[in-house]
Amino acid sequence: MSDTHSFHPTILREYDIRGIVGKTLFPADAEAIGRAFGSMMQENGDTLVSVGYDGRASSPELEQSLIKGLQTSGVDVIRIGMGPTPMLYYSTYELETRNGIMITGSHNPPSHNGFKMIMNGKPFFGQDIQKLGKLCAAGRWKSGHGALRDHPLMDSYVERLLQDFNATADMSVIWDCGNGVTGEALRKVVAALPGRHVLLYDEIDSTFPNHHPDPTVEKNLQDLIRTVKGIKADLGIAFDGDGDRIGVVDSRGNIIWGDQLLAILAREVLQERPGAALIADVKASKALFDEVDRLGGKPIMWKTGHSLIKTKMAELSAPLAGEMSGHIFYNDHFYGFDDAIYVGLRLLNLLGNMSESIDELFDALPKMVNTPEMRFTCPDEEKFDAVKRIKTNLEKEGADFSDIDGVRVAVDEGWWLLRASNTQAVLVARCEAADEAALETVKQALMDNLKAANIDFSME
Repeated sequence: MSDTHSFHPTILREYDIRGIVGKTLFPADAEAIGRAFGSMMQENGDTLVSVGYDGRASSPELEQSLIKGLQTSGVDVIRIGMGPTPMLYYSTYELETRNGIMITGSHNPPSHNGFKMIMNGKPFFGQDIQKLGKLCAAGRWKSGHGALRDHPLMDSYVERLLQDFNATADMSVIWDCGNGVTGEALRKVVAALPGRHVLLYDEIDSTFPNHHPDPTVEKNLQDLIRTVKGIKADLGIAFDGDGDRIGVVDSRGNIIWGDQLLAILAREVLQERPGAALIADVKASKALFDEVDRLGGKPIMWKTGHSLIKTKMAELSAPLAGEMSGHIFYNDHFYGFDDAIYVGLRLLNLLGNMSESIDELFDALPKMVNTPEMRFTCPDEEKFDAVKRIKTNLEKEGADFSDIDGVRVAVDEGWWLLRASNTQAVLVARCEAADEAALETVKQALMDNLKAANIDFSME
């Protein structure tokens, strides 16, 4: 490869590197990423990195090119094989590499792929990714001859997932892998569990022939809901394409969204660790923050983005954190990263050691009415300035708001949020209130503020 390398301008994202294979992302990009990442590792005095990949058709070729780049930079590589993204995170602890790259398209369409990275034990995102791009453009990479060895990690990973499982109750659970990469690991996990376990779409197939592997979208949960109700299971659990996000439904088919799940999981953690901080992103319901407070925890609202949440979690030593998107992070008996299979097992622990069913826990949560995410098209070069204009107007009005991530504005009837997406040319909004009538009032307050700031609010 040449002495310098430039990427398609769309693929260096805030939290990862991601593109369309053969259009915006190529094997040469993977090799350049390897060379630059290995060079940056050596600035920290590190020379060992683990590499994993998901079930996409393009992943093996990208893995080959990535490893070539890493070795060419002079670092030693451990191949852990195909598995969920959390298995790669686990490898950085178990194999003591502290550095890792996962080749994964996550929940994106089959034509997409990308890279999630850990460097020096921390998420590699934002400025790190921009620095990598500049290093490639300048060709400032180191040269050497790194070693390569295989260390399949699946069995060790499954053993670690099961280590904290202690429920003895015979529950009936449906698991939907969505043909993502969790299938193999999950088959091994459920073989060790008591009760009845039915797996849907556990065959790894990167064409996703049954439904898209994104458990935050209602239509993707319909097969799970039908199966749970059809065989009268206790609950259903779904995963995204690379196994770091979770979706849950109760026995009646009610979807338990990310913030509601976090409120349920908080019970177990706060019984053991009263007064502990629990973190949720700015999109989460007020009901979650109130519930954490009621349970004796310290609710912390933080920025959206799995890398940002993980960083804040480490800073506060918080035992549990989560996002509306289904990323849930356990730093309690675990490592502080988002592993959806592990979260599922912790949920079964909770349910197996109490008298209430998940239906009863769900019914006990305060019920709020909220909008789904509303997305307004806004050019990348304008979106942050648009939020800034709204903030200026709110300050003039003396409004009650948080500016942790965009603006989250408290009004008498509820709250509304407006933030600039870190990954797309859109503004993201959400509103919440106690009932439908109040929600309309909150939505109107959002629209009035958009209008006052001259922001076009035609939906994406």
